[in-house]
Amino acid sequence: MKTRKIIFLSLLTALGLVLGFFESFMPLPLAIPGARLGLSNIVVLVTIVSFGYREGFALALLKTILLTFVTGSVSAFFYSFAGALLSSIAMVLAHRFLKKYLSLIGISEIGSFFHNLGQVLMASFMLKSMTIISYLPLLVILGIFTGYFVGLAGTYITRHLEKINFEVNKL
Repeated sequence: MKTRKIIFLSLLTALGLVLGFFESFMPLPLAIPGARLGLSNIVVLVTIVSFGYREGFALALLKTILLTFVTGSVSAFFYSFAGALLSSIAMVLAHRFLKKYLSLIGISEIGSFFHNLGQVLMASFMLKSMTIISYLPLLVILGIFTGYFVGLAGTYITRHLEKINFEVNKL
C-alpha cells in the first residue's frame, strides 16, 4: 500500500476510535444495555465505499480492538467484535451485490441489523441462554433509527468526497 493511503486509513481508524469512545459516554433516552448510536460506523461505511471492502473490514475490526484498550472494557469486546464482524461482512456483501438496488442508508440498515444480531448471538453464547434472543426485536427497532442516521451521514460524506474529486488511487 502507498504511504499516503496507509496514513489516511490510520486517520480514519483514529476518527472511528474517537467517535466510539465519546459515544460510550452518551446516554440514550432508553435504558437498553449495550445500545449505542453507532457513530463510529459512519467511518466504517465511508471506508467500505471509498477505499474498498478489505480496508473497511479491517478498519471495523481494528477500531473494535483498539476501543477495548482505550475503554478497558474487555467483557464488552466480545459483543462488539461479534457485532463488528457480522455487520462488516453484511455491509461489504450488500454494497458489492445490492448497491444498484440499495442506497447507503439501506446498506447501513443491513449492517445495523447484523451488528445487533452478532451481539445478541454472542450474549446468548456467553450466558449460555437462548432467552437473550428475545432482546433482539428491541435492538432492531432502535437500530432502524441509528442505521438510518449512519447511512444518511455516510451518504453526505461520500457525496462530498466525490464533489471534491477525492480519489483513493491518488493517495
